[in-house]
This record gives sequence, C-alpha cells and structure tokens, in this order.
Amino acid sequence: MVKTASHARVARRPVHGVLLLDKPLGLSSNQALQKAKWLLRAVKGGHTGTLDPLATGVLPLCFGAATKFAQVQLDADKSYRATVRLGISTSTGDSEGEVIRQSDVHVTLEQLLSVLPRFQGKIWQIPPMHSALKHEGKALYEYARSGVEIERQSREVTIYGLDVTMLDPQTFEMDVRCSKGTYIRTLASDIGDALGCGAHLLALRRTATGGFLQDECITLDELAAMDEQARLAQLKTADTLLGDAPEVCLDSADAGRFLTGMRRNTDMADAPMVKVMGRHPDAFLGMAHVRSGELIPQRLLSPIEIQQSIEQTQVLTGEN
Repeated sequence: MVKTASHARVARRPVHGVLLLDKPLGLSSNQALQKAKWLLRAVKGGHTGTLDPLATGVLPLCFGAATKFAQVQLDADKSYRATVRLGISTSTGDSEGEVIRQSDVHVTLEQLLSVLPRFQGKIWQIPPMHSALKHEGKALYEYARSGVEIERQSREVTIYGLDVTMLDPQTFEMDVRCSKGTYIRTLASDIGDALGCGAHLLALRRTATGGFLQDECITLDELAAMDEQARLAQLKTADTLLGDAPEVCLDSADAGRFLTGMRRNTDMADAPMVKVMGRHPDAFLGMAHVRSGELIPQRLLSPIEIQQSIEQTQVLTGEN
C-alpha cells in the first residue's frame, strides 16, 4: 500500500479530471483521496460519495474543475457485491460492531429467495447510527461512539435487483443494484431478521457507480508505480461525470455568452442535464438544462479552468 505521511511536502499544481480509484480495504474515502491527491500533486480534490473503510471498489475522485460536477455521481445508482454472515447480528450491522445476538442457522436457498422480494423495488430503510449522516451538524457515528442514540426517520430507497451468487451454511453473497442512499449494512441486517436468524455485513465491494465500472479502476499502488505523466493519463475528462447526457456544441461566440451565464435558444427537447462543449479549441464548458426551447446554464467552468484543461491534454498528447 502506498504511504504518504512520511513524504516531504510536494509542490501542488492545477489538475483537472476524474480518477477512477479501486479503493482498498481499511482506508476511509477521504484517506484514499488524500493519497491520490498527493500522487497527482493536485491543488483541489474531492470524492463522489463515501465508501466505508471496510468496503472496497469503485470510488471516482474529482480534481480541479471536475469537483463542480461531483454531485451528479453522488446522485447516481450504485452496484455492490455484498457478503453477508447469517446467524450473528451486530451493533453496527457490519463486522466492526459488537455481537448483540447469535442464533443457529438453517437457511436454504429456497428460504433465502422467498424473502428477497420483500426488499426489491421501493423500500423504506432506517439509516444506521454508524453512518456519516448529519444530525445538528454532527455525524451520526460520532453520537454512536459516545453511546448516544439519535432517532432517525426512515427513508425511501430503490432496490433494482438482488441476485444471490453464493450460499453456504453461514454466509451468502448477493449482487445489489440500488439507488443512492441505500445502506447495504441495513439491507443485510433486515434480510437476516426476515429469515429469523439475524445477519450482518461481512464484506462489501462497490462494482459500479453511474456508468463507471470496477474494470476501469486503478489502485493506489498502481498509481504510485507510474511516472508523473502516466498518472495524469489516468484521468478522465470532467464531462465523463455527466454520463450519457445529451451534448450540445457551441461556436466561439455562443460559447463566450454561455460562459457568462446567458441563456440561448435551442431546438433541443427538454432535458434535465446537458453537456455543453465548445469548439476551436474543443473543450468542455459546463452543464446546462433545456426547458421550453432554452439552453439554461447550471454549472460552468471558468476560462482559466478551460485553458488549464486544454493545456493538460496537450501535454499528454504532445500537441503545442
């Protein structure tokens, strides 16, 4: 595992783009971000949704101008491979908590498959105390560590699919496709309760978020082994955060007006999210939406961010 704590202070620089990181076990999302940020010598960075230290997998990291569009991935659907331990319930819903109940396990595949439909489609979940949700400006897990229980409101989430991939006498694995805000720990615990034996989450891997897949990701160790230019080459452009949103390309005059926040007429159909590109030179300008024949700016890159992004691409391609 790459270590950065003992490294000397590095000179930072503007870096723009998205790094698809395969987050390792044991690191918080922020710790993983800081290590990648150090390796890239980036001035500004952020992640697109917390993965617990016990979870691994797809964690898109945003740098520079890409941080303006991180919310799109926060709102994106997610996919997970979850390993669930039957017969043991814990205080946290995962393997870090104290055991609060144990029971014998005699669960067949037929029994497991019979309860899963209860947890598909739109369901209600009570967020766990050991979560990053805020109450009066303080994360719930901070209250939990102090032994304080906060009343939580149930929240509606959507489970698009649950597929059992393995079952043995004490554990099972399932692939979960779900909406944002779904707590897989809570799902595992609730399935255990429905089976009458209790359960907790033993391991979790995020396999996809939005259109980003685990096969596209790079580890911190792989990133550390590269030279500086190869590290930069791992970055996807900021517009990839917008996925398959429709795209409009503006000429120089319209691009200049768009970047000042001006609306423009368009024959595009209404759309909640549109990628706006410029040409001569080719560049991502920002995000807009279309309503009633108008292209309405939402989030824009600054002229300096656009110029730095172009120069970053030119360095990688050898263009002048």
